[in-house]
Amino acid sequence: MQPINYQLAGYSDLFMLIAALVYAAAFILFALDLATSSKTIRALETDLARERDIDTTDTTESPVLREHLVGAGGGSSAREAGTGSTTVPGARPNRTGADTGADGSELVDEDMDYLGTTARPVANVAVALMVIAAALHAFAVIARAVAASRVPWGNMYEFCTTGAMLVSVVYLLFLTRKDIRFLGTFVAGLVVIMMAAATIGFPTPIAHLQPALQSPWIIIHVSIAVLASALFTLTFAMSILQLLQHRREAKARAGTTGGLVFMRLVPSALSLENWSYRINAVGFVMWTFTLIAGAIWAEASWGRYWGWDTKEVWTFVIWVVYAGYLHARATRGWTGDRAAWLSIIGYSCIVFNFTIVNTYFPGLHSYAGLPS
Repeated sequence: MQPINYQLAGYSDLFMLIAALVYAAAFILFALDLATSSKTIRALETDLARERDIDTTDTTESPVLREHLVGAGGGSSAREAGTGSTTVPGARPNRTGADTGADGSELVDEDMDYLGTTARPVANVAVALMVIAAALHAFAVIARAVAASRVPWGNMYEFCTTGAMLVSVVYLLFLTRKDIRFLGTFVAGLVVIMMAAATIGFPTPIAHLQPALQSPWIIIHVSIAVLASALFTLTFAMSILQLLQHRREAKARAGTTGGLVFMRLVPSALSLENWSYRINAVGFVMWTFTLIAGAIWAEASWGRYWGWDTKEVWTFVIWVVYAGYLHARATRGWTGDRAAWLSIIGYSCIVFNFTIVNTYFPGLHSYAGLPS
């Protein structure tokens, strides 16, 4: 067993602290972007109003202009929409067909694409800070792994910090495909909470793994569990936004206004629900693998696949909740708020399993690493 490099471990702790501070700065900027969302919304509405003015212009005497309009935004997007409408350069086609005027209608389509273009410098700086924080965070996690010559998830502190890193990385990767800056406040906030919980609630000095954890299965079983938890963290944030957006849409249908202004920059409740369902499906497959791999590891370590240990029971409870969520939404028509609440309950079970079960329920899986 190689000796621990305490100097490198000290650098890991330092970079972990710096990453947490940068995440906090990103959270503040994301929140500031939402607080000034009225300006962004007005810019989008101006862009879309200009688009409608061009749409209503008679272009029959200008074939060049007509070709330019139809070819904008990806060439055949208007024809693919089947509406025959046209777009200005840089604008997204209105796939939902909703009026996007200043009357409070939607500014984001069902694919989470904005129906206009506008600069959001504060949000862009926040994203840049998230990238920097994730890089610092990754160095801290890798440095701790190298310092201990093992995987960096042998106790609650390491599991939480590694999970927080994956949450930010998954968010940034998803951001390269979809403009989900509206999730930035919630994701950065959750990452800051996870970092604070690891540092304040689960501080654990670097050490070698306990004998029961010195198995190749820790690489397979725990890594997939951490990644699945990161995906469920994203869907938890989306489900919270879905509930808020559903209430705003209900008020709009009733002819009343009010609520949080920034929610107009958030996709519809149905769009959030659909994307949350897709991501939860991927996370569920990973959690199923986690459950199976854990059973195989238990047989190798203790000579039985299942023993009704508290940790095993709650891992199965989480699997049942998300299985019920997927089944109810796919076959029983549980959509809208009910689907969102099931997703939130599932994530609450994950948090309970990680915090309360690990801390207060002794068992064969008591590897929190906390001082007694």
